Amino acid sequence: MRYEQVLESANYIRSVTAQQPTLGIILGSGLGALVDVIADKTVIPYGDIPHFPQSTVLGHAGNLVIGRIGNTTVAAMQGRFHYYEGFSMDEVTYPLYVMKLLGTTGLIVTNACGGVNRSFAPGDLMLITDYISFMAPNPLIGHNDERFGPRFPDMTEAYSRRLMAKAEETASVLGFGLQKGVYALFSGPCFETAAEIRAYAALGADVVGMSTVPETIVANYLGMEVLGISCITNMATGIAEKKHSHEAVIRIANEASAKLCALVQRIAEDWV
Repeated sequence: MRYEQVLESANYIRSVTAQQPTLGIILGSGLGALVDVIADKTVIPYGDIPHFPQSTVLGHAGNLVIGRIGNTTVAAMQGRFHYYEGFSMDEVTYPLYVMKLLGTTGLIVTNACGGVNRSFAPGDLMLITDYISFMAPNPLIGHNDERFGPRFPDMTEAYSRRLMAKAEETASVLGFGLQKGVYALFSGPCFETAAEIRAYAALGADVVGMSTVPETIVANYLGMEVLGISCITNMATGIAEKKHSHEAVIRIANEASAKLCALVQRIAEDWV
């Protein structure tokens, strides 16, 4: 990752808005409605930011939205970048480096995913307790710039226990519960086979998806505290009775987005 390019991106954003975000938020497929609760927002299309990739997937608007949720200034990605789109891992995770130079110290990462745990159901929200990743390259492979982070970052607590406890307490106040479990990364873009899902289940995965893990790794590398929330939009292959479609994923994500937005809004308002 070239420091000078990241700095150029960050400086462009500073030229557009004087707001300094302390919290980054990545919004997954069909979950972009959270930007509606952001006050005093500046909407910056990805295409306007030097060196930024551009999202190509249905359900991803492709904007960086900077503004306030409560007293917290946030930088929300309305759409992310996926390895299966043909982006390199550097491109997939590039926005995290930019957020870091803007002053962001925490990250809430959300996604739409398939349920592997048979006790889950479409529409459930799950706190990510850990991840499994062996289907795509590690985003930290290559030259390391110590100005960003250490060569060998620790992943003992990839998802903050403090923030998970805070999320559970917040959900309880809002009147709903949260599932908890392990997220497994699948490169995509095809949905998984039934045999692959059985293998993931045997390894301890509760959900499977095509994002989130690269951003989690890089955020930890950059010293950010991370909260991960999955929206279960379908049950995985071999568990679901119907064939999968991205349109169905978007539909369920849109239906669950009100609950997710309320949760993230409350957490962001009280971000410390």
